[in-house]
Amino acid sequence: MPNIRSEKIEKVLVIKLRSIGDVLLSTPVVKNLRHNFPNAKIDFLTEPQAKEIIEGNPFVDEIIIFERESKNPKKFLNLRKRNYDLVIDLFCNPRSALITFITGAKFRVGYAFRGRGYAYNVKLKPRREIHHNVEFNLDALRAIGLEIVDKKIHIPLSEESEKFAEKFWRENNLNNQLVVALNPSGTWETKRWGLEKFARLGDKISEEFNAKILILWGNQNELEDAQKIYSMMRTKPILPPKTNLKQLASILKRCSFVISNDSGPMHIATAVDTPTLGIYGPTNPYAQGPYGEKHLWIRKEDLDCIACNLTKCPIGNKCMNELSVESVFEAFVKLVEKNKN
Repeated sequence: MPNIRSEKIEKVLVIKLRSIGDVLLSTPVVKNLRHNFPNAKIDFLTEPQAKEIIEGNPFVDEIIIFERESKNPKKFLNLRKRNYDLVIDLFCNPRSALITFITGAKFRVGYAFRGRGYAYNVKLKPRREIHHNVEFNLDALRAIGLEIVDKKIHIPLSEESEKFAEKFWRENNLNNQLVVALNPSGTWETKRWGLEKFARLGDKISEEFNAKILILWGNQNELEDAQKIYSMMRTKPILPPKTNLKQLASILKRCSFVISNDSGPMHIATAVDTPTLGIYGPTNPYAQGPYGEKHLWIRKEDLDCIACNLTKCPIGNKCMNELSVESVFEAFVKLVEKNKN
């Protein structure tokens, strides 16, 4: 593998097309690139849904939006005209591999998964052992001899998002309160713990800790789920208004704790340093869990099929359906203890 710290690197492109959580877990890469190449222009290529995660990042000069629906070949050729010296593909699917190849960069770095090796002239091999996605991303820098100085994930907040959250906090009398946010959403059906269980958990935390409960939501389906939880709870929770990602981050920053399915909001909560409990089943918390020392995760350990990575379950989604409210509450108590000052 080459050591490119001595090379003249003036233009760098990082590719991470999606999703929100995965893009967030790639943000340590750009900070460490800036450390190694302080005068380089560093661009980030992603899809529209993840744009907000990178917007305002002090280590990124330009965000380039990739529209999957667009069939115009000029979108590729325009990247070639930018004359990148170094392209790091952290997504490594067939499309991102093709984009990397077309740039014609002197150094094209990526994991050479099946059928994609042609695109890269610095071909990476994943470690044999399971390790967190943050480390997986940073391995791309280690492979080319770059120094790693910071592993923290980062979402930039805005003045508008901070004012939005302050207003919400003030209007709901949440200052000086213990506030616990519950996030029942998840992109896969198999990653979602039951709504009735979230309701029971919310009641238990509210009663045992005298806590205010927030139920997070994003799209219309998630709002309907949040409303169902609201209707099931004895102690009525608070449903925030519709938010963008930065507004959500500013709200999560003010929470005392977050309990969440494996999802983008869970990773946003860890990025703003709010102690977070992740609920896991089909995905692997060792690779995709809440990142950082403040956080914990819980799953039903006695299943042979745990961490199956299936989006549809042939046996009734046991990992979620058999994970009890009592087990998650006990894990929450451990999270509280872990973060006592």
